[in-house]
Amino acid sequence: MIPARPLPAAPAHDRRPPRPAPDRARAHPAPTPPEPTGHAAASTSPTPAGATSAGETEHQVTRAHDVAERWIPGTAGGTTTAPADQQTAGHAPESATRPATAAAPPAATATAAAPARPAAQETRAGVSGAPRAATVGLATGLLDAYAPGDARFFASPTRTLLAHGVRAEVPHDERPLPRRVAETLEARRAAGDPAPLVVGAVPFDQDAPAALAVPETARWAPPLAEDPLIALPAAAPEATRWQIRPVPEPAVYGDAVAEAVRRMKRGDFSKVVLARTLELTAPAGTDATAAPDLPGLLQRLARRDPTGYTFAVPTGPGRTLLGASPELLVSRRGDRVVANPLAGSVPRSPDLAEDVRRAAALLESAKDLHEHAVVVDAVRDALAPYCADLAVPAQPTLVRTAAMWHLSTTVTGRLAEPRASALELACALHPTPAVCGTPTGTARHVIRELEPFDRGMYSGVVGWGDADGDGEWVVTIRCAEADRGSLRLYAGAGIVAASTPEAETAETGAKFRTFLHAVGADQ
Repeated sequence: MIPARPLPAAPAHDRRPPRPAPDRARAHPAPTPPEPTGHAAASTSPTPAGATSAGETEHQVTRAHDVAERWIPGTAGGTTTAPADQQTAGHAPESATRPATAAAPPAATATAAAPARPAAQETRAGVSGAPRAATVGLATGLLDAYAPGDARFFASPTRTLLAHGVRAEVPHDERPLPRRVAETLEARRAAGDPAPLVVGAVPFDQDAPAALAVPETARWAPPLAEDPLIALPAAAPEATRWQIRPVPEPAVYGDAVAEAVRRMKRGDFSKVVLARTLELTAPAGTDATAAPDLPGLLQRLARRDPTGYTFAVPTGPGRTLLGASPELLVSRRGDRVVANPLAGSVPRSPDLAEDVRRAAALLESAKDLHEHAVVVDAVRDALAPYCADLAVPAQPTLVRTAAMWHLSTTVTGRLAEPRASALELACALHPTPAVCGTPTGTARHVIRELEPFDRGMYSGVVGWGDADGDGEWVVTIRCAEADRGSLRLYAGAGIVAASTPEAETAETGAKFRTFLHAVGADQ
C-alpha cells in the first residue's frame, strides 16, 4: 500500500509552510542504496546566477540520477567489447553492471595541449557497448562530432549518446505509442539487431506523430560532467542581430494569466501551465535557407550545464529540436525507476546575497510548495499502479540552473511484475501538472484556448529506450525548434490562483535566458 502525501493547503497570509532544517542534508529515501556519483549537495552559499567556480557545474543540488547507477542498455549480464580499432590503451572494457559501490576513476587533468581523443564505443545496428572508465575526451568527442541531419544527441548525468542514421522509424497509427515502439524494436531484434534502441521526441499532444527512430549506429560515452574537457569554454556565438518576435506579446500573455487566475478563483480548475514563445529569424539580407549554427548552440548549452539533460534530435525535414532540460520525467533500469518532478521556480540573481534570499524564499513560499505538491502527487498516483514499492520524500529540495531555482523531488521505486517499459511509464506520467495543469482535461482545453500557437514538441518528452524496456525520458523544456533560418524558443509558467501576470511574465522571461545566451541574443 503506497500512502498518500498530504497536500499542502493553498497559500494563506497567516500560514507559512515549515522550512526544511538547514543544518542537515535532506536525503531522498530509495528502495535500494544509491550509487555515489560525486554530485555536490545543496550549498548554503549558492553561486550567483551565470557564474561558476573552478570545477563547479550548474546543478549543485541533489539530482535524480544520484540515486541511480550508470548503465549502458542492452548489456545486462555481460560485456560487449568495442571494435579493435576503437580500443584505447590502458582502458579495458567494463561490464555494464558496475557494483553500486564502485569508485569513479580519478578525473584526468586538462592541460594546455589537449591529449588525443580516444574513440567512444560504437555499436552497429543498434548494438550498445558497455562503458569504459571515464576518459579524457570521450564524452566531449561525441559532442564535437554532432552535426544536424540524421544525428541524434542525448546527454544525461549517467551517459552520453550520439546516434546516426535510421534503421527503422516508429510508425504513427491507432496503436498506443509504447506498443508501437516495442513492436518496432522487437522487429529489429528479430532481424538480427541484438540490442536495438529508439531515440527521439514525443509531442505534448500524444495523439500527434512522434519523431522516434531506431538508428543505424549508436556511440556511447560516460557523462559529459566526467570529462574534464567539458570545462573548456565553447566558442562564442557569431555576432548576429536576430530579429525577435514574441508570440504572444508580453502584455497579451499577462492578460491570459489574469484570465486563467479569474477562472481558478471561480473554481473551474486548480492549475494551468501557460507558455509563450520567441521567434528568432535571421537578419534581412541573409540566406533564408541558412540554418542557425546548431553544433555551436549545442556546445554552448552542454558546456553551460554539463550535469543536465542536453539533446538535439531531428523532428522533420529541415527541423531540429534541441535544448537543455533540467527535468527528468522518468528513467528505468531493470526494476528500478526514478522520476524527478520540478515545479515552483524563481529567477536567479547575479547578486550573491539576493540569490541566496530568493532560494530561501522559494523553500518557504506557500504558493510554490502547493504547486509543487500537486505535481508530486500526480507523479506518485501515475507510478503507483506500476510499482511494488515507491518512495516519495516529504519535502522538496532545490535544483539550480544558470538562470533558475526550482523546487525538486526525487521519486524512486521498484517495479512490479510484469515490468512496464520506461516509455510506458513516461506515457503514463505525461503530461504532468508541471507542463499542463490539473485537472488535465480542463487544463488542456484552457491551453488550446489561451495559447496562440501549437506547442508541437515543446513540453513533450525526449530521450531513448531499448528493447528490454530500460531508458531515460526527460521533459522537453528549455528548448527551441530550429527550422532552416529561424528558431522558435519556448518557456512556460505554472499558473495557480495566487499567480500574478507580472511574476509569471518575468519567470518565463528568465527561462528564455538559457537559449538567448546560447545564440548571443542576450548581449
